[in-house]
Amino acid sequence: MKPVLRPHRFPPLAQLSAARELAGSSPAQLQQVLAQGFQEGLAKGYEEGHASGLAAGREAAQAIGREEGREQGRREAQERFATLARPVDALLAELRQLQHDYQSALRKEVVDLVEKVARQVIRAELTLQPTQLLALVDETLASMPVRREGVEVFLNPEDLRRIQDLAPERAQTWTLVPDAKLESGECRLLAGGHEADAGCRQRLEACMDQVKAQMLDPAAESAQ
Repeated sequence: MKPVLRPHRFPPLAQLSAARELAGSSPAQLQQVLAQGFQEGLAKGYEEGHASGLAAGREAAQAIGREEGREQGRREAQERFATLARPVDALLAELRQLQHDYQSALRKEVVDLVEKVARQVIRAELTLQPTQLLALVDETLASMPVRREGVEVFLNPEDLRRIQDLAPERAQTWTLVPDAKLESGECRLLAGGHEADAGCRQRLEACMDQVKAQMLDPAAESAQ
């Protein structure tokens, strides 16, 4: 086999010179050289560490500064937005209140109109068919625990006259008594010591109470 040849690298001349100088030095000189090298290594390590620490510190400080700057920018933007939004929020609240007031007033007008129309319809119906009052009397007596004999029915004089003209046979069923204190469409009856209101007003009021409860009740308004 042929021998394997490897290239040999000679050390730098500076190292050879330093080695020859150290070889010829005394122990005291060697110790001085080692101490000097140690101090130079410490100084170089300090400088490199200081420079590296300053660079890392600057990067960390810059990162913290950027984050704080972004956070401060967000806070300032939110404060400016809140300042600009206050008048808008106040205007929206005022508009909502105006809308609520308008809707409440509109509902009340509708309720009042329904009541007026109902009264006119009742008045017109009683004018054409006054015997409807006697039907109300029948209904009221049916709900009272009394006998149907000896019943006195108090009516507005004009209503009584129309009933006697249009249905004289019905007018003889009970004792009809004119009462000028009663408005047209109102009727009061006495039976067996009991008194009851058989007129249209209390029936209309009961009906309108239900309408108002549906239209004007605050809970119903908020749900709509």
